[in-house]
Amino acid sequence: MLNSILSTAETSSISLEQFLACTAVSLILGIMILLVHCYKNRASKNFLLTLAILPVIVQVVIMIVNGNLGTGVAVMGAFSLVRFRSVPGNSREIANIFLAMAVGLAAGVGYLGIAVILFVIVAVLQILLMVVPLLGENHYEKDLKITIPENLDYQNIFDDVFDTYTTHTQLDKVRTVNMGSLYELRYRVVLKDQRKEKEFLDALRCRNGNLGITCGRPAAGREEL
Repeated sequence: MLNSILSTAETSSISLEQFLACTAVSLILGIMILLVHCYKNRASKNFLLTLAILPVIVQVVIMIVNGNLGTGVAVMGAFSLVRFRSVPGNSREIANIFLAMAVGLAAGVGYLGIAVILFVIVAVLQILLMVVPLLGENHYEKDLKITIPENLDYQNIFDDVFDTYTTHTQLDKVRTVNMGSLYELRYRVVLKDQRKEKEFLDALRCRNGNLGITCGRPAAGREEL
């Protein structure tokens, strides 16, 4: 199962059946990588198309150099000299690009079993990590914006409310709005009980004169490699 289907006496020649088998596996795995990448994730149509065809491209390049892995890697290194003018990808996008290249590389030298096993292991690991909450992830964490009149002292005005409804409060930013007549306070808070979020906001409204309050999920940072 883990042996190369190209391991024949005539290593310099590749039959049509071998080429079609490797290409079919590369294409199928490329489409599967596309589907895994779409799980709980958004991506452009062009990027998904690239993930689907990248294993086939890498596989064909490796087979053109007659299965010589060293030469194939050198050819792919030459391709990397091309600079793609696109938005930098996040860590998950780059990981799936490397997975597509690894699958195409394995299929190009005939190790179809290894290509399939590699895809299954990485795909299952990705899905598990997306489903299982990671260490440090807190679903009760909120990004809170409170608008108050300029005559209020924002330093201690909400302390008792925060003590009642939150376990952690951090003032991230203060800025003036509406020609300096209002202050906008931005907090990062962790609620004790998410079911009491409305009660928490009502208590804040009583302190800020019923001005604007925004409470939502913290903006996710874009991790890049």
